[in-house]
Amino acid sequence: MSKKIIKTNNAPQPIGPYNQAVWGGDTLYISGQIAIDPTSGELKIEELKEEAHLVMKNLNGILSEAGLTFNNVVKSCIFLSDMNNFGTVNEIYGSYFDGMEAPARETVEVSCLPKKVNVEISMIAVK
Repeated sequence: MSKKIIKTNNAPQPIGPYNQAVWGGDTLYISGQIAIDPTSGELKIEELKEEAHLVMKNLNGILSEAGLTFNNVVKSCIFLSDMNNFGTVNEIYGSYFDGMEAPARETVEVSCLPKKVNVEISMIAVK
């Protein structure tokens, strides 16, 4: 199996010892993304809808760099700091997918996320 690192300026740079995404054969593993504006490096967590859209835009930046779209995503994992935010995040997340072609997914509440964000999303996509 070949391994190839994906790096783009259209998503935040890693804040630890990991990469934005890694190809493993025909499968792209995308690290969890949070609401950091890739242009300014600014964290945007004041308004949940804006935060969720920025997370999805960051994921799209990585998918695009790899030559993929949200249609290639087969699995997502959504981490929430508060399950009461599920409805809002679910609505934003769902707007990026055709409901009939949406990927497999789980959504879990965790006690704390990096930089005290409200939402983090990781994805797996295939060619």
